[in-house]
Amino acid sequence: MKSTRMIPILQALLAAVLFGASAPLAKLLLGEIPPVLLAAFLYLGSGLGLLLVKLIEKMAHKEQKEAHLTRSDWPWLAGAILAGGVIAPITLMISLRQAPAATASLLLNFEGVATTLIAVLVFKEAIGRRAWWAIGSITLASILLSTDFTNQWGFSLSALGVVAACVMWGVDNNLTRNISAKDPLVIVTVKGLGAGLISLMIAVALGNTFPPLGVTLLALLLGSLSYGLSIFLFVHAMRGLGAGRTSALFGMAPLAGILLSLAIFQEGPGLLFAIALPIMAAGAFILIRENHDHLHIHEEFVHEHSHSHDDNHHQHEHETAKVGKSHGHAHVHASGEHSHDHAPDIHHRHSHTVEK
Repeated sequence: MKSTRMIPILQALLAAVLFGASAPLAKLLLGEIPPVLLAAFLYLGSGLGLLLVKLIEKMAHKEQKEAHLTRSDWPWLAGAILAGGVIAPITLMISLRQAPAATASLLLNFEGVATTLIAVLVFKEAIGRRAWWAIGSITLASILLSTDFTNQWGFSLSALGVVAACVMWGVDNNLTRNISAKDPLVIVTVKGLGAGLISLMIAVALGNTFPPLGVTLLALLLGSLSYGLSIFLFVHAMRGLGAGRTSALFGMAPLAGILLSLAIFQEGPGLLFAIALPIMAAGAFILIRENHDHLHIHEEFVHEHSHSHDDNHHQHEHETAKVGKSHGHAHVHASGEHSHDHAPDIHHRHSHTVEK
């Protein structure tokens, strides 16, 4: 496998670990922070953390390599903020009051399923047989891990709330996919601050009581890592893998969540966990080893994103100083036809007449 594919895979896996840790850690904070207010702090933390990074870049006079958001990008971003930044986290925080931390962590795997189905059915993203096997394996493992024969957790409002939050994040991921070529720092900062401020206004309207400063800072820190850094890595990964494959790898998030839940809440793993673990690992391995290689046509189009000239897709003329360096500007992709291993990244969102 080429290193260019391995980098987004590692980004997706790290994003999964960071996000998977959010459920058990957020449940600890729910004892001192109301659900809607906690959702506000988590997203404000993600926005403020990355805003600080952006300000440091400005102060260091770092060269702008990423593409700026344009007017056509804002509807996608606004939809992502509403679905994934407001509705999803508030629904999850309310559900976490009743749902066990381990169960909630495992149910978060449905985000990957929702994202993939929306990507395939709505945005026509190509998913081949190996990718479907991987997604099926991860989904099966999630079902096994979420099954409890001692009660009817699957029909509880708290469990359904977690699933509903995952569907909203699936909508968010696909809307964000359409602007993933633009500056991820700006995207995640705007999403965090926008969603956090909306949730904060809702919390104030509901009369929520603010916690002590120390607890507030912990919530902001958790948000900056589990939401901010995680989303930042997720957007980067979608550039190279597409929404479906990135979300399938993101399906490993429940493992991080359940392991942390076991450590914090002293819940022992059962037989189903031992069965599901290798199934989920096999699904991730299948996806990592996927080889999607066929003859495909590139139609001429223009877009803007960070790129360099060391691949087969950026051969436009440039001043010598830019060649080999990562930079961003609007550029034309000439029409062409070739064959190589690829994923549905920002340059390969072509249709498929047959599964590949």
